[in-house]
Amino acid sequence: MSIVYSSLNHALRVPLAAEAHSRPFLRLDVPETLTHLAVYAQRNGDTNADSAAAQHALLAALCGHFGATAPAAEARHFFHDFGRFRLKWESHAEFATYTFAEHHEQAQTIGEAFDNAPLYHVPQEWLLGLQGKIIVAAHLVLDQSPGPADAFAHGLRAVFEGTMVVGSRVLQGGEVWTDFLIQSDGFSRFVVRDVGLREQQAGRLAQRLLEIETYRMMALLGLPHAQRATPALNAIEGELATLTAAMVDSDAALADAASGRLAEEGDSDQVLLDEITGLAARIEKLSLDNNYRFAASKAYFGLVNARIEELRETRIEGFPTMSEFMERRMRPAMHTCEATARRQEALAERIARTNDLLRTRVGIVQERQNRRILQSMNERAAQQLRLQQAVEGLSVAAISYYVAGLFHYAVEAAESVGMHVNADIATGALVPLIAVGVWFGLQRLHKSVHAAG
Repeated sequence: MSIVYSSLNHALRVPLAAEAHSRPFLRLDVPETLTHLAVYAQRNGDTNADSAAAQHALLAALCGHFGATAPAAEARHFFHDFGRFRLKWESHAEFATYTFAEHHEQAQTIGEAFDNAPLYHVPQEWLLGLQGKIIVAAHLVLDQSPGPADAFAHGLRAVFEGTMVVGSRVLQGGEVWTDFLIQSDGFSRFVVRDVGLREQQAGRLAQRLLEIETYRMMALLGLPHAQRATPALNAIEGELATLTAAMVDSDAALADAASGRLAEEGDSDQVLLDEITGLAARIEKLSLDNNYRFAASKAYFGLVNARIEELRETRIEGFPTMSEFMERRMRPAMHTCEATARRQEALAERIARTNDLLRTRVGIVQERQNRRILQSMNERAAQQLRLQQAVEGLSVAAISYYVAGLFHYAVEAAESVGMHVNADIATGALVPLIAVGVWFGLQRLHKSVHAAG
C-alpha cells in the first residue's frame, strides 16, 4: 500500500531543512571578478517589514530591467544568470546584499579586472535608486598569477591606494590581499590568488571575505551611537552628582531643622525627586535609542571573528594578517560601544538607587508629618474631652435646677390643697439630693454608652 509521505511531515519540516541550504555560495572559476553591494535601506522609525518590502522592490526593479522574473515577496535569497553576469541576492534582517559575478574568458591583469567589474553592466538608473543606502561596496578579483608572494604583493601596490596591505595564506591553497580602504572609485578592493584551491573553495572563500567586509561595516554602525551618547551621558552624570550633593546637604539641614520645618523639607525632597525622575526618563530614552544598535554591533563583530577563524590564516612574512588588523583597528571601536553600553546600564542603576533612596526619604518625612497630625488630633481630642467634662458639670447643675423647679411646683400644688409643707424649705433640702442623683444618672449613662461601644 502506498503512503503519501508528505502528509506525515510537520508543517515546518521542509522549510527548516531548506534553511541550511538557503544561502549557497557562488561557483567561481578563475579568472573571475565580483562586485558586492550591501544595501542598508532602513530609516528612523522603519520596521523590519518596511525594510524587507523596500529591498524586494529594489530587486524587482533590477529584474524588471532585464526582463527577468523577480522572486516572491517573502523570498530571502535569489540567484539568476543574466548572461553578462550572475547575481546572488540575499536579504538579512537589516540589509540586503547584491553580489555580481563575471567570468573572464581571457586572462586580465588585476588592474584591468578592477576596471571592468561586473557592476558596469548594471543600469545607472537602478544604481541611482540606491543613493544614500549603500553601506558596503567592494570589488573582488579572483586571480591565478604564478610567482612568490612577495613579488605578487609588490605588483598589487598599483591597485591599492593604502600604504599598508593586509595579506595572508588561507585555506591551505589561497592568498588574500586587501587594505580595507575605500578607494578613489568608491569601492573597497580584495584580491584572492588561487595557488592551490580545491574545487568550490574559491566560492566559499570569496563569500567569507565579502561577509567579513559587510559584517565589519555593520558592526561599526554602533560607533557613532557611542560617540553621540558620550556627551549626553556626561551631562546626566553631572546632573546626578549635583542632585546627590543636594541630597547630602538636605540631610544635614534636615538633621538640624526644627520640627516645624518638616513640611518645607518634604517640599525640597519632592523637587529633587521630580528632577531625578526626569534623569531616569532621559537615560531610559538613551538606552532605547542605543541598546539595539550596541547589541547588533556585538553580534556582527562576533560574526566577523567567526568568519576570520574559518579562513585558517597563516602569516606571509612582512604583512599583517586580517585577524591582526581587526584586533588592532576594529576591536577598540567595539570596546567603545561595549563600554558605552555598560556605562548606560550602570548610570541607570545609579539613578534607580538614588530614586529609591529619595522616595524613602520622602516617605519618612510624610510619616513624620502624619505622626505630627495624629499628635495634634490627640491633643484636640483631649481638649474636647476636658471641655465636655466641663459642660457635663454645667449639665448637672442645669438638670438639677429644672428638676428642683419641677419639685417646687409639685410642693406648691400640695400646699395649695391644704397640706402643711413649706415649698421653699422642702425644695432647698432636696437640691443636694437631686444634684447627686443627676450626677449618678449621667455616670451610668456614660458607662452604658462605653460598654455598647
